[in-house]
Amino acid sequence: MAQPAWQDPVLLPLDTAPVPEYGSGSLADLLPTLAAGQEVPGFTAAIPELTPADRNCVFLIDGLGWEQIKAHPDEAPFLHSLLPTSRGGTGRPLTAGFPSTTATSLASVGTGLPPGEHGLPGYTVRNPETGELMNQLRWKPWTAPKVWQPYPTVFQLADTAGVHTAQVSAPTFEQTPLTKVALSGGSFLGRLSGEDRMDVAAQRLAAGDRSLVYTYYSEVDGKGHRFGTDSDAWRGQLMYVDGLARRLAEQLPPRSALYITADHGMIDIPFDEQSRIDFDEDWELRAGVALLGGEGRARHVYAVPGAQADVLAVWREVLGEQFWVASRDEAIAAGWFGPTIDERVYGRIGDVVAAAHDDVIITASVNEPHESAMAGVHGSLTPVEQLVPLLEVRS
Repeated sequence: MAQPAWQDPVLLPLDTAPVPEYGSGSLADLLPTLAAGQEVPGFTAAIPELTPADRNCVFLIDGLGWEQIKAHPDEAPFLHSLLPTSRGGTGRPLTAGFPSTTATSLASVGTGLPPGEHGLPGYTVRNPETGELMNQLRWKPWTAPKVWQPYPTVFQLADTAGVHTAQVSAPTFEQTPLTKVALSGGSFLGRLSGEDRMDVAAQRLAAGDRSLVYTYYSEVDGKGHRFGTDSDAWRGQLMYVDGLARRLAEQLPPRSALYITADHGMIDIPFDEQSRIDFDEDWELRAGVALLGGEGRARHVYAVPGAQADVLAVWREVLGEQFWVASRDEAIAAGWFGPTIDERVYGRIGDVVAAAHDDVIITASVNEPHESAMAGVHGSLTPVEQLVPLLEVRS
């Protein structure tokens, strides 16, 4: 509840923001743990609850967070029945990492590194070399992929070590820069239908004595963005992907482990002025801001030179009851982006970082019309966005 105008706002303390479990229970820890169990050199089992398997398959369902599965037992009976298996039978979720968004999470999954190291710390971030905003999902404007993200993927290292490695996804993703920097290594097999992906993933899993296979489905996220998670369209996608997961689980070859996870959850935001704060129409928030990056619930704010302190003060005053508002150094010190920050990544993070606590987003109706019209969104540190499953089936 907002304070009366004559009272100072009661700011959200930064130490109340939930920090992702980097190093022990985040998405970045999954593939290194599986690779360590397959004796790939250089990896250790970061998630101690998992038991090694010769053949590992990761099925990542875009946008299907832990809270969504818990809330929909009727639409997702198979996935819901697996909740007790999550995270090695502890019945606990993983954390996505910050921000909880697709480009950041897929890079964390594929490289085994937190955002502060792999360098994709948001939906859009400033390129310090050019001063432009870089969309890391669509890779616009074009930026040399290996310069932007120079580390090898876990798939590449596993393939070099003799593990049979494959990715099974939509054909359109094969040549994208995000795939190249985050998920490449071994074979890419493009399949249009979800059923074909499940069947091919099972086949590739059986093709090696040691196998590491990744497959992906995007439309739960797509319907959530367009219609919200309270829509029939979203529920229909959940029912469909529940069947896909069962189909894959029933085809596992011997000595296999299937891990079903996600890159983030999702929250529906009402279409009203209190819930959707329009940066492009708010002179206070715009003052001193050169670029607005990130997305509605996880904003990177880049100040004009010399205005950093003023921008931080204003954003805290205006938004600090609903958002965790931190300076770049405060967000780094709090561990939002991981335990360490590569030098090349430091300037990509906003001078001010704002992570939503309440059911509210910062839109940009002029510069981000598509994103501003989304019903379901994500990005912040709250459990509904941050917690993702690690459901397990073994053969």
